[in-house]
Amino acid sequence: MDWLDVLRRIEAGEDERTEFKRGLGDGSAVCRALCALGNGDGGLIVLGVEDPGVIVGVRENAERVQERLTDFLQTGCSVPISARCGRHEDPSGWVHWIEVPRQPRGFEPLHYGGRFWIRRQRSSVEPSPNERQELFNNFGFVLTEEQVIRSAGLDDMDINAFRTFVRAQGLDADEEPQPRFEDDMRNAGVLALSDGRLHPTLFGVMVFGRDPQRHPQTSSFFVQCAAYAGLDSGADVVSVGESKGRLEDQVHRSLGWFASLGRGETYRGILREDNREELERALREALVNAVIHREYAITGSPVLFEVFSDRIDVTSPGTLPNHMEVESVRAGSRIRSRNESMAHAMVVARLMERRGRGWPVMRRAMREFNGTEPELVNEERGRLVRVRFHIEPELD
Repeated sequence: MDWLDVLRRIEAGEDERTEFKRGLGDGSAVCRALCALGNGDGGLIVLGVEDPGVIVGVRENAERVQERLTDFLQTGCSVPISARCGRHEDPSGWVHWIEVPRQPRGFEPLHYGGRFWIRRQRSSVEPSPNERQELFNNFGFVLTEEQVIRSAGLDDMDINAFRTFVRAQGLDADEEPQPRFEDDMRNAGVLALSDGRLHPTLFGVMVFGRDPQRHPQTSSFFVQCAAYAGLDSGADVVSVGESKGRLEDQVHRSLGWFASLGRGETYRGILREDNREELERALREALVNAVIHREYAITGSPVLFEVFSDRIDVTSPGTLPNHMEVESVRAGSRIRSRNESMAHAMVVARLMERRGRGWPVMRRAMREFNGTEPELVNEERGRLVRVRFHIEPELD
């Protein structure tokens, strides 16, 4: 792209593929724009121009600016970007530009500062949950439990948690000779090779990671808790919480958050029954199934744990796995999880009973709690599964 092409873009003004900057600043705005344009169809960043296309020039040394732009392209974003830089000396000062190509698909989207960026009209912004999912789909980056998380390394893994997992299966983690723990973790699907280096898999991060939500791909994989004083989310909010951590932690923290509601006065007839344990048993089963069977290809959407005045909803992103039907689940059929390794880990942690027992356990617990039947909704269009527990007793 030569100066005349750039000048025409300046005269046309900013749009989804053109962004103006007065100068470099600290470089953060330029890096956000680089990621956003690269995550879309590419575009042009022009320095030394103010909206609506007024050339003001960059006062900084031209050679120094070009060096900094080259550095941004190499190290500013999550991976190096191949782009063409140019400059022109206008009477008002130097104008610099970066011609950003559309990035190759098949890898994760570009991110800067641990966040993904897209173009929305004339701005570089963080994507909404739906936009984030579309972004990942466009890159063909579909997360499964075997997918490596390349932003994570061995230091992000809790080795003691893995050893506890090994011992819980009756294996001797201390007997000599022992294989290297890297080999052990690789054999278990916790680590995998990518570009000649070992990285944790999604399974490894979510079950044995030190801080599972710190990585861009996994930041939304937690349980969002909310309690309302009425029948819907438009009512006053009583309590909110985020149950983060490993899968096991998410279940325990969600139940702990729920238990804290019993100290309030809002749910006077709901949370202080002698048979409360039965309700918590049903909730535990629902939460375990939600974090295990959720579709991890759907990013940007946490599991929802919502308490209303008449019911409790546990909503998991994704439809029932492996073409299961609602009737089959209600009948107690064995579910083959889309996340088999995660399911096995929860069985080892004794948070999950025999496979296929989830619905019968919830059903029996609710009958003993207040005589109601749980409901199961598999919404294919909205891509969610919801389990609903009625917390008002059934009327004779």
